[in-house]
Amino acid sequence: MARGLGKGIGALFPTETLENLQPNEDQIEKIDLQKLIVNPFQPRKKFEDEAIEELAQSIKEHGIIQPIVVRKKGKKYEIVVGERRFRAAKLANLTEIPAIIRDLTENQMMELAILENLQREDLTPIEEAEAYQSLIEKLNFTQEELAKRLGKSRPYITNHLRLLQLPDSVIQLINNGELSMGHGRTLLGLKNKRRIPEVADKVLKQSLNVRQLEALIKQLNEEVSRETEKAVKKDIFVQATETQLRERFGTNVQIKKSKNKGKIEIEFYSEDDLERILEILQLEQE
Repeated sequence: MARGLGKGIGALFPTETLENLQPNEDQIEKIDLQKLIVNPFQPRKKFEDEAIEELAQSIKEHGIIQPIVVRKKGKKYEIVVGERRFRAAKLANLTEIPAIIRDLTENQMMELAILENLQREDLTPIEEAEAYQSLIEKLNFTQEELAKRLGKSRPYITNHLRLLQLPDSVIQLINNGELSMGHGRTLLGLKNKRRIPEVADKVLKQSLNVRQLEALIKQLNEEVSRETEKAVKKDIFVQATETQLRERFGTNVQIKKSKNKGKIEIEFYSEDDLERILEILQLEQE
């Protein structure tokens, strides 16, 4: 499961912006639940019914300790932070909820919603990856910049983002907790990408752990290699060179030779991954 941000919202937003979001007794207002609408930029796709019910029970016993944050939208209010509390308050049959009203742009609203969710402990690896992707796209960060700002390593960010390359059916399995992030990363190593859903199904049916899946992927990839092997076999030198290149570039590298010519194939998984490889080659994109 996700462990939240290393540095938190403060790493991305100036102090004065954060101070505007802190509760102040004379700034808190009671707002009718019927006047609230959910955040259209909410990155969280799944709200656990059991967790909402537990929060509703706590609200019945202790009330709402921390107000939600909203912004005015016509005659209604959009929830910026606190949709779980809003849902639980409705379930607890409350008619109003304490809230801080803030004047925020749509970009600020979206960014705060994403960051608030990233700080939670119960995000799935996919939800975490989608949050990183949104921040990269909306704030124009590179993976390296985002990693530094959030106190994460670049491989940590990259490994999550790579999960989004999986087929939708497999992404759903990870979101539901039926497959782990380790399973997802291992499935991405399958050479025949079209077989990923089939292999994922086999993992579920046979209850394969990650190590067992790694062995299966290795076997399947060897079969692919044998099927596509050319008349000229790779000699020991070529195999050793491939290994060196894979370690150098941190991705799959293949040297393919025929009688009169050959080529080197370097795999990349995103524009950012390509940029990383080009930096290693000391090249710049035009």
